[in-house]
Amino acid sequence: MRKLLLFVLLVSLIPVSLIKAQSRPLSSKDSLGIYNRVLSPRAMKEDLQLLRNIGDKTNSGLYRYRTKKQIDSIYNWAAASVKKPMRVTEFYKIILQLADFEGSCHNYTIVDQQLLDYLNRQRGFFPYDLKYLEGKIIFNHHTPEIPAGSRILSINGVPDTTLMKSFYKYFTGDGYTITQKLTGSVQRAYGIRYLLEYGVKDSFAVRFTPPYSSEVKSAVLPAVTLETRKANLEKRYSASLDSIIDYNVQPKYSFRMLDSSTGLLNFRIFSMASGADDPAFPVYVRFIDSVFQLLDKKAIPNLVIDIRSNPGGSDPTFEQPMMYLTDHPFKENTLAYIIFDRDDIPFRKYFWGVSTSHKMTPEEEVAGRQFLKDNYLPYSNGRSYQNPKYNPVYYPKQPAYKGHTYLLIDENTASAASHLSSLVKAYARNTTIVGVETVGGYYGHNGHSPLVFELPNSRIKNQFSMVYVVQDAPVKPDIPEGRGTIPDIEVWQSYEDFMQLKDTQMEYVLKLIREKK
Repeated sequence: MRKLLLFVLLVSLIPVSLIKAQSRPLSSKDSLGIYNRVLSPRAMKEDLQLLRNIGDKTNSGLYRYRTKKQIDSIYNWAAASVKKPMRVTEFYKIILQLADFEGSCHNYTIVDQQLLDYLNRQRGFFPYDLKYLEGKIIFNHHTPEIPAGSRILSINGVPDTTLMKSFYKYFTGDGYTITQKLTGSVQRAYGIRYLLEYGVKDSFAVRFTPPYSSEVKSAVLPAVTLETRKANLEKRYSASLDSIIDYNVQPKYSFRMLDSSTGLLNFRIFSMASGADDPAFPVYVRFIDSVFQLLDKKAIPNLVIDIRSNPGGSDPTFEQPMMYLTDHPFKENTLAYIIFDRDDIPFRKYFWGVSTSHKMTPEEEVAGRQFLKDNYLPYSNGRSYQNPKYNPVYYPKQPAYKGHTYLLIDENTASAASHLSSLVKAYARNTTIVGVETVGGYYGHNGHSPLVFELPNSRIKNQFSMVYVVQDAPVKPDIPEGRGTIPDIEVWQSYEDFMQLKDTQMEYVLKLIREKK
């Protein structure tokens, strides 16, 4: 069954300036120099040219948001940047920027696993969690050195604004969206990404101001192992608040009444079923129907649907609630195609598979070729179009919800979840969308199925989704081309609510409901 790729919030993206930062003696059998090889200019240029050729032949999203002239320009910049030998990790930073420039939240780039494993063995990790709040880096632990809520001004001499911008390239988004870059550059940057970007450090010199103070203080935090960092994160100040929208903690889907007049329908991840033929799918469909039966029977006037930080999942899961919210038939897309012959994957020599963590076996490749043959029509005029049977029309269902729907979205709402937000924005009745612009596109995306190619010299793997998708999303005056679903009311987590462990966005919706009465 056709799938929408889970947005890769879980994966570890990787670049670095490591070599000068490694201060402890290195074993000759287990050293950074072994895994982080020096590449010649010729080797890097060969990889760059191959990456461009692969993109031209297989990546239908390469020119979606960028002109050929713009893509030529950034590849010329990349070629000019590799005139001297450099480590794999430095070259990787260049590849990251190429992937980011394309504008697809499904793009993912990773270095060789052996290098990652080596780095994960080091005692070089930043020990604590950090939060992005109101444009600032906020310390998210109570420690003797630094209290929770302190604003971080610099780490190891690098100012906060410089730190944040240096991590933008790690977080790809559809089109020109930047919301996930903002929070990701803090909240998902201080594990291996920080270590990769700034090197393996023995300690971290931190300048900060305590909560509600302008006094500048300093502290030195010893580096820790990855295991210690993970243990520390479990004890972070906002753990209870964060868990509300964490699909690793919460059920994939759930419903409860907040009070006698308001229901809350949560979708933490759309992986409750792999497709319509999954035995879990009819169970999920019955659950959705039971929710709307209850809402109708009790004439519940308010429904909150929370898809914040939902990374996506499989079709046709996200369409199910939508059918109760609209009077309008809809489709998953109005156009979907790949740009290579379904019967012949180009650059077979460098093809890795559909996941960076697993090289496709010959048996899996046979199944994959059958999948392509079943899902796409014969190649013609540069395209293999999606088989229409995998793009059915979804019709409104009864009982239609007659109350007011409040959809909660955020910067980590992606792939299938952002697609649901697009449909809600397009066709749902009586709806208010609250939160932050999604990382997934409103009008379209590149998704459905991933391809992974490995560059031979650097062994960097590049993953992208091969299907060009135009979503069933009519033009909205408040959403420019190349943007995510933009909420009707933009609401970010506030510093004050963080300090009080309040959910700013949910509190805002509940306030709207109270004021409506």
